[in-house]
Amino acid sequence: MEMTEGSFRKLDPDGVNRPSMDKHEETDTGRWKRAAVCLGLLCALLLSAIALLSFKMMENKQLQTSYNNLNREKSQLQTSYNNLTKEKSQLQDKFHTMAAEKDKLQKRLCNLRMEITKYAGMEITKYAGMEITKYAVDVTLDPDTAHTYLILSADGKQVRLGDSSQNRPDNPKRFDYVVNVLGKQGFTSGRFYYEVEVSGKTEWDLGVARESINRKGDITASPENGLWTIWLRNRDEYMALADPSVVLSLKEKPERVGVFVDYEAGLVSFYDADRWNLIYSFRGVSFKEKIYPYLSPSLHENGKNSSPLIIVTPFPCTK
Repeated sequence: MEMTEGSFRKLDPDGVNRPSMDKHEETDTGRWKRAAVCLGLLCALLLSAIALLSFKMMENKQLQTSYNNLNREKSQLQTSYNNLTKEKSQLQDKFHTMAAEKDKLQKRLCNLRMEITKYAGMEITKYAGMEITKYAVDVTLDPDTAHTYLILSADGKQVRLGDSSQNRPDNPKRFDYVVNVLGKQGFTSGRFYYEVEVSGKTEWDLGVARESINRKGDITASPENGLWTIWLRNRDEYMALADPSVVLSLKEKPERVGVFVDYEAGLVSFYDADRWNLIYSFRGVSFKEKIYPYLSPSLHENGKNSSPLIIVTPFPCTK
């Protein structure tokens, strides 16, 4: 048989020609290499899985710790909330008790003042003034009428002049030049009374106004223009803005001013509400239409007049 090149590559030790094993050896070596690579990949994946598992376990441990801390904080907050609720209830009970005592004391004070007035022979105007508190109304200021520089309290009981516009939208009811504001409730009959704390002020305007008064541009306060008011200027200059205006001489500076209106009688009276001294009265007034409480804190005077006007609810002194 003819031996071709490549059929037999070498003789075995016995001198016999046998097929070469190189190809088989190469095949086995490749298999081992592939197995080693796969094993390495498996080890790498196993290590990655172990690392990921460790990370997840650590993360879960941290989350569990955070959860426990949050539960502890929640428990503490719940305890604090329960304590505050209990304290609130106790304070409310105390408030109601004190409010009831205050009403009793105010009633006794009113009765004592009325008795003193009668037996001491004081002026009938003071006695009458004390009685008008039974016509007291709950006045709340109307933000839709307030000049844009006026700052009203949330409950509508205080007004002061701000340093800039409050960005309120314009409307036909709003004063756009003079720093005035009206009460929300208007009156077309009967009697009503309201009080304003003016302590700390160097200027203010108080009174009542017709619904139809001009709200735009400058306004001259007078009965002819639908305004029955008094004012304070320069700390101690009081004036009733009648036709013509009347300079008022007050012995003592009022801290609270009361405004009383008898619609049918055509009467607007102003009182020093602490002493029941009559300050001034407009008489024979023909209102003709709905009227509203009228207030102005006036200008700042370089910060000297920055205190607010405060509407207070008087305790009615009746027989």
